[in-house]
Amino acid sequence: MRKQIVAGNWKMNNDLTQTESLIDALKSKTQTSNAEVMVAPTFTNLYHASEALKTTSIEVVAQNMHFEENGAYTGEISASMLKSIGIQTVILGHSERREYFNETDELLAKKVDAALANSMRVIFCFGEELADRKSGNQEAVVESQIKNALFHLDASAFKNIVLAYEPVWAIGTGETASPEQAQDMHAFIRKTLSNKYGNEVAEEVSILYGGSVKPGNAQEIFSKPDVDGGLIGGASLKADDFFAIVNAF
Repeated sequence: MRKQIVAGNWKMNNDLTQTESLIDALKSKTQTSNAEVMVAPTFTNLYHASEALKTTSIEVVAQNMHFEENGAYTGEISASMLKSIGIQTVILGHSERREYFNETDELLAKKVDAALANSMRVIFCFGEELADRKSGNQEAVVESQIKNALFHLDASAFKNIVLAYEPVWAIGTGETASPEQAQDMHAFIRKTLSNKYGNEVAEEVSILYGGSVKPGNAQEIFSKPDVDGGLIGGASLKADDFFAIVNAF
């Protein structure tokens, strides 16, 4: 049975004091679903958050990492550095990394390889822009992003990969793909995996939806058969909203 997952991507938000306050608020909430819960603070607050949440079921994950183990890469963080502070999961391929930092499919393939080589789990993000959706090319774009970054892997690698479909036009815009649009794309993604690796692998991979998920729409989105949870942005910065989404299953 596929894992249900709700991951909160805090992006470049919250200094240490704000992080402590949000963690305290999260710890006070009650979870009624069986979903795995994750939060991704900034690099500077990862260790503190990990220590503060280690007695809970909330996993602390990283927002990004470099593909090299060490070296002259000023400002970068490696997989082994993350592992050394207890971080076991990393988000890769987020649309903001692709857009603002020019991360290509080829670069992301190297990052995925580095994470897996360090026995980390990857939440791999992808999705089309509004122009792609309007021109009807959304499936071709998504298929290309998945194939270019992941299809060099063996089937066994997908035990450590979570997919996150995020239509770029629905991130931080207030726009949301309809539950039917999300289901259609998630079903296509699963079919794409099945065509390459077989139905057994495809049915085991969790596929999250990311794009303006809120307490008001989470239940309907999560009710779709191929939607296994959400990668949550803005709503994850408010403990009440985040746990309303966690409990939407």
